[in-house]
Amino acid sequence: MKTIVSVSMITLMLASCRTLTSTTYIKANDGFILGNNEHGAFTVKLKNISKNELKLWKAPIGGGQHSPIVVASNESVNVKVAKNTALKINNDHNEEAAVELYVKGDTGLSMGYKN
Repeated sequence: MKTIVSVSMITLMLASCRTLTSTTYIKANDGFILGNNEHGAFTVKLKNISKNELKLWKAPIGGGQHSPIVVASNESVNVKVAKNTALKINNDHNEEAAVELYVKGDTGLSMGYKN
């Protein structure tokens, strides 16, 4: 029985340490939403690799948005996102934007674009 418990604990620890990496492109005057579904908490290290600043918002899936963060060109930020809350990345410029994302925690996140 000890072996089963140990294997289960290791499996749970590995599942909680999942990561996701991505370079994401966002069209001009568009946005990207990460986690607009039911999920656990996660953290994002985001680097803005585009020419213009981007604005981030935390958005609970029940509605609303809060905690705006402005990310300058070539700036990196770390964002903790609560359970059942999305991270919105807005590109309010007339040029395509790109971000490097490193996500840790719950990685069963929906991902999509918005206009």
